[in-house]
Amino acid sequence: MRHRHVRLSHNGAVSERHVLVLPDREAAEEVAEALTDLYAPDDEPRLVRDALAGEDDAEDAQWLVVVEDPAGRLVEAELHELAERYEGWLEDHPA
Repeated sequence: MRHRHVRLSHNGAVSERHVLVLPDREAAEEVAEALTDLYAPDDEPRLVRDALAGEDDAEDAQWLVVVEDPAGRLVEAELHELAERYEGWLEDHPA
């Protein structure tokens, strides 16, 4: 399975961004709520619709849950497990 965390530097501060990919909006909303309950992140997880290339049907869209983790408190194994429970995955960071 793929794991993603992105280290971002802004004014010298390093932040982690995790992206979970889910099959539909309902799953994404449930994962975002679970993340908030489990970790109480500083910023609410963001939901982003990710239409598949060449697909016109809204039903063929994946949903992303983007969560910022400036303190590095989120545990990748737990994020991976949470995403899998909803038939999703934790995204890899492209090299």
